[in-house]
Amino acid sequence: MKILVNNKIKTLFYRIWACIASFSIAAVIFMKYGVKNSALYIFLCSLCMAMIIMIVCYRYFKEQQKIIETATEQVAEYIKGNPNARIACNEEGELYQLFHKVNSLASILSAHVENEVRSKEFLKNTIADISHQLKTPLAALNIYNGILQGEAENLPTIQEFIDLSEQELDRIETLVQNLLKIAKFDAGTILINKREENVSEMMKRVQKHFLFRVKQEEKEISLTGDETITLLCDQDWLIEAIDNIVKNALDHTKKGDKIHIEWMQFASVVQIMIKDNGSGIYPEDRYFIFKRFYRSRFSKDIPGIGLGLPLSKAIIEAHNGVIEVDSELGIGTNFVINFLIPTKL
Repeated sequence: MKILVNNKIKTLFYRIWACIASFSIAAVIFMKYGVKNSALYIFLCSLCMAMIIMIVCYRYFKEQQKIIETATEQVAEYIKGNPNARIACNEEGELYQLFHKVNSLASILSAHVENEVRSKEFLKNTIADISHQLKTPLAALNIYNGILQGEAENLPTIQEFIDLSEQELDRIETLVQNLLKIAKFDAGTILINKREENVSEMMKRVQKHFLFRVKQEEKEISLTGDETITLLCDQDWLIEAIDNIVKNALDHTKKGDKIHIEWMQFASVVQIMIKDNGSGIYPEDRYFIFKRFYRSRFSKDIPGIGLGLPLSKAIIEAHNGVIEVDSELGIGTNFVINFLIPTKL
């Protein structure tokens, strides 16, 4: 029997059998030799046997409980982040086989975590190297483009192509910067410096960033919210996240459309909404808009590289926030961001 492989269980059974055998022998002796009050003696022997068996079982299960508690503590240590926490399993038996499997699983998970960390570090370093290598030729190309613009003032066709070239250079630079930021988020090397910031002031900065574009495209960005609401956040990073969402809204709206930013505070949440009355998002695209490099087949004519919204999501989640989107075709899109307010218990 596999259960008897464990020496402690085997010892427990031997002791119980010894008690039962001793009681049986004593009972036979009392009855065979007609000992006076044999029934009373047999009863007392049975009580003694029961007490001994209970004591033996109690000591055994108490020891097992201690082993399980120790194992639970080691598992808790591993969950807390100690990769070296392991359960002692130097004996035989089903329970120790289970502990051995748990230790093996912990080792495999630790190995996967180490590989993941190395992969992220490699990705971060690779993208950082590529981005730094691209900065020099990009800077040179921008200089050359500027020189050409000065030389082609009276050549409208060439000027048009120079302007298009400048737009593409800007797109490449944005791509490089966003790739570098996302790689840093993946590698966990981004430092979020949280302070109490006024939400109204941050939203006004967002609005200011797009004043020129809004005026050119004849659109409107409006703000609504309590000017006293504050949020524990890294102002620069959060503004970048909102910027990307507003930019996405501007990309998918037409002349005369409006983008409305609203913020409010509830009992435990600060909520920011970015709503537009643009073209909306197709249902088949709604679940993929936060995927990196995802481009809808309906948006091929709209400039973009598919990194703005994923970066916004990463920044918001780094602030323990949640972003959701609701959209209807031809009516508009509403991004809702909820930040949990830290409570002091």
